[in-house]
Amino acid sequence: MNKRNQRVARRPEEGVGAGWQAQKSASTRRLIIEAAIRCFVELGYAQTTTTRIAEMAGLSRGAMLHHFPSKIDIVRAAVDYLHAKRLKAFRRAVEAIAPEDDRVRFSVEAYWQQVNHPWFMAFFELSVAARTDAELRAILQPAQEAFDREWHQTAWEVFPEWKDNPEAFDLALDLSRCLMEGMAVSFMTHDPTERDRRLLAYLEEKLRELAPSARPARSRASQ
Repeated sequence: MNKRNQRVARRPEEGVGAGWQAQKSASTRRLIIEAAIRCFVELGYAQTTTTRIAEMAGLSRGAMLHHFPSKIDIVRAAVDYLHAKRLKAFRRAVEAIAPEDDRVRFSVEAYWQQVNHPWFMAFFELSVAARTDAELRAILQPAQEAFDREWHQTAWEVFPEWKDNPEAFDLALDLSRCLMEGMAVSFMTHDPTERDRRLLAYLEEKLRELAPSARPARSRASQ
């Protein structure tokens, strides 16, 4: 076999090697991003450093900086990651609601679970830090606006019964989001109480008044 044929023969193996390296690199980047998100939740944004992130990821700082040269690069990737994960979780939860289910109740439960997830806590931590950090705000603001648009569009797609009353739909979304996100933030400093459960029950009642076709209350526990 001449040298040219030898080079051609090696190309498939080289392709496999390149693919494996790309997968390994993507896996390492995801490990770093998830470690950064844990740092935001457990330590707060101000205490999150590249050294802390590397320790959380189980990597050397040098190995981490090979993938992300600075903290702000990690933050930018983490914001994109949180954006995608939160939308995917919301869509998966509401699409799991069966036609015979009480859509109002299960919708409230779906978003309530989401705002009590560490992903929401991480995003909230970044939002607070962005108030006085212009560089972070420049990353977070457009990401939040994009999330709001896609979240709204996703809700339209999975709740087509509201299409004839867009004003009521928007009001229902805003009411649900503001109340539940505010409650979730308050739980960072106190545990849920009977008052909080009454607020969720009141929210459900108001949504039924707005809903185009509210069903009698039915929980999956009774199925």
